[in-house]
Amino acid sequence: MSQSSSHGVSHSPQDLASKGWFVKFLNTIERLGNLLPHPITLFAIFCLAILVISGIAGYFGMSVADPRPVGASGRSADGLIHVVSLMNGEGLRMIVSNLVTNFTGFAPLGTVLVALLGVGIAERSGMLSAAMRLLVIGSSKRLVTVTIVFAGIVSNTASELGYVVLIPMAAMIFHSLGRHPLAGLAAAFAGVSGGYSANLLLGTVDPLLSGITETAARMIDPQYNVGPEANWYFMFASTFIITILGAFVTEKIVEPNLGKYDPSEAGIDLSDQKMETVSPEEKRALKLAGWATLAFVLTIALLVVPEGAPLRNQATGAVSGSPFLKGIVAFIFIGFAIPGLVYGKAIGIMKTDKDVIDAMSHSMSSMGMYIVLVFFASQFVAFFQWTNLGAVLAVAGAEALTAIGLTGPMVFVLFIFMCGIINLSLGSASAQWAITAPIFVPMLMLIGYAPETIQAAYRIGDSVTNLITPMMSYFGLILAVACRYKKDLGIGTLIATMLPYTIIFFIGWVSFFFLWVFVLGIPVGPGAATYYVP
Repeated sequence: MSQSSSHGVSHSPQDLASKGWFVKFLNTIERLGNLLPHPITLFAIFCLAILVISGIAGYFGMSVADPRPVGASGRSADGLIHVVSLMNGEGLRMIVSNLVTNFTGFAPLGTVLVALLGVGIAERSGMLSAAMRLLVIGSSKRLVTVTIVFAGIVSNTASELGYVVLIPMAAMIFHSLGRHPLAGLAAAFAGVSGGYSANLLLGTVDPLLSGITETAARMIDPQYNVGPEANWYFMFASTFIITILGAFVTEKIVEPNLGKYDPSEAGIDLSDQKMETVSPEEKRALKLAGWATLAFVLTIALLVVPEGAPLRNQATGAVSGSPFLKGIVAFIFIGFAIPGLVYGKAIGIMKTDKDVIDAMSHSMSSMGMYIVLVFFASQFVAFFQWTNLGAVLAVAGAEALTAIGLTGPMVFVLFIFMCGIINLSLGSASAQWAITAPIFVPMLMLIGYAPETIQAAYRIGDSVTNLITPMMSYFGLILAVACRYKKDLGIGTLIATMLPYTIIFFIGWVSFFFLWVFVLGIPVGPGAATYYVP
């Protein structure tokens, strides 16, 4: 635990805890989180638990009334949803026969890997790093806070780039401007992690979550489709909301609270710190990459915008349900690969096809843990579907919400809050959604809300508490960077520094969600419905 406060005055752990109930609460969450097994182990345990629970529930004949209309696909003749036991010969045959196809057919797997091939080229060529440095270093002193938060949000398109590059750079920039470096670190961390789901472009998280949402939605409607673009409108607008909120908290709350920085507190020699500027060669390469991006965008526009264009829906002539939206992952891949390749060629990093292949291979090599997690997560989701446990829990939950009268939009406040609390102990977005979506998506669909809206709400809860959970995979890295500037800084101080962002982001983002969805009635994405009508 930290021995210093954010003001640089020595405190004991007891003094730190006495600052408020939230430090005690978060310390408890940290201890409980440390008791949890690895998410992969957790999924394996859940798979075994489903086997046992389905056996018990099946033995006692547990069932609920099927809310789907008579004649609907998958509806049983007796109008009931029965729990199906996997603790028998038939269950064993299903598991053994479908173990591989559960994994290979898991919707998010292929889409995420394909998108990352293109991101890998752009990242390995150095284009994303150079663009981020140009954006942040080239901004005016008055706009530096806003720029850093904004850059943090858009950096999550490229996986860990924001954590590894932007957060240390932001601390250096603030220090060079005579401001507190931890305020710069906090601003970047708020953008990268607190604004994790928001972005101007579709990234790898969009197909990841939409695949899980679609699988969960099909428990109620077997034909329901959720595309990667399902939340794009709302997340595009959220980028600017989070940027404004992040800059406000940094300059009005966090930085004044930190006070004037004392260099004697640093854990390293700050005189050696230099920001790597963008060279003329990099600027030239970025300009060429920009022209390549513009050419790509114009080409796509010609294939989508004109009436009768080949990438429109050929049956209806609309963009909704078109090959463009259905194949959006392919365009994410190409949209990063082309400018990344042009940049790499111009800068001299990618000279042959082998360099391009190495870049894609490197991005795939970093996905080993994710692939292993997907194997167990896919089994868990499949077991949940086969046993009907997700549907039974969803119907029971929907009936409970109806009984207490909590079926209006306010149900989303509770849902988002629950997602934020779960995120404190289970930091992986995909792992958390794979566990909770099979319950909450059908449940909220049954009381009238569309999966796209439910997913957008989940993304708020999943993002805002990233800043205060030690379970977040990069929390240790952030702590290590912070200790460069405050050598005895501990977890409690870092959490206390980031907590104002979590509170303001939660209030502001939830309010914006209600304004966007329920007041203005704007869809959260192209063709996305707000309400579900069977």
